[in-house]
Amino acid sequence: MNELKEIRVNDQRLLLNDNLVKSAILPRVSSELERDVVIQGDTTIEGAVYARHLEIQMGKLEVQGAVFTQIELHVNTDAKGSATFRKSVGSADSIVSLASGYRLIFQADVNAKQVKLRNAFVAGSIFADEIILEDCIVIGGVFASLNLEINNSIIGTFNSPLARLSKIVHLLLPSAFTVEKINVIPGTELYNLSLADLGSLFKGKTQSKNSGKIKMSFEADELKSVLRSQEKQQIIRSYTVIGKVLAADLLDIDKFNNHFLLTAASLGSQLLKAYHLGIENGNEDRMLSIENISSFFFDILLGRIDIQEMSGEFSMKDIVEKFS
Repeated sequence: MNELKEIRVNDQRLLLNDNLVKSAILPRVSSELERDVVIQGDTTIEGAVYARHLEIQMGKLEVQGAVFTQIELHVNTDAKGSATFRKSVGSADSIVSLASGYRLIFQADVNAKQVKLRNAFVAGSIFADEIILEDCIVIGGVFASLNLEINNSIIGTFNSPLARLSKIVHLLLPSAFTVEKINVIPGTELYNLSLADLGSLFKGKTQSKNSGKIKMSFEADELKSVLRSQEKQQIIRSYTVIGKVLAADLLDIDKFNNHFLLTAASLGSQLLKAYHLGIENGNEDRMLSIENISSFFFDILLGRIDIQEMSGEFSMKDIVEKFS
């Protein structure tokens, strides 16, 4: 790569191709507030980036600092390659990446008015007015203030006034929330992975017999709550398996290392060293790196790793006998 220690441009478009940028790309004068940054090939930027419009046309991109765009962060639909953003990414308007051949990895939160992602891994959470996700992994939460659409994705949880789900959606946390009933396309399935033995699957071992994914019912697992104050009344719908999760914790105190796996993903850019889930037979298992964790969850999403299904039913008799 050609090393750039200082950015000096006279026009309003900064083109990067096979460059290592040793400094931040930030405006120094008011005229540079309208500058666009275009990634045309493999590029590494060691600082933060501010641009009117950040466009990714092709190649591998790594940005080690925070990113903010005045208008849009956009990945061309025919782009091939991958991009890794080590810190938070925000836009005053939109973040759009719909290319099936381009993999985006966000190691922190994503914030914009509109977020449309395909084939992306987000270690943090997404905050926006409108969010559309397809074939995505979000370890944290997906929080939309207006509208949310999730297609064939794995997410921690979601909260939105309106939500539309299609294909197969997995939740990593016990509950998700909406105001209106979820709009479901026929054939859609919702699973909860709170009791899945993700730690064993990550290490390539046999999953515990008392673990698995729980198939959720859009009718039976819906709870409607009414929140009242002196000024107004708000209805919140939660789709939850929290009762089944709590009962399972009482029946079996052995953990599946899920919390270590998810925490390592969400704190990846802040950890000073890489960790493992443990040492067995004198050998360390797979390293808890963002690359390994994202690859693991995409294998689940694509069906390469099969998680056994469990009913989530429990017996009060078993719980009483365990503690008697």
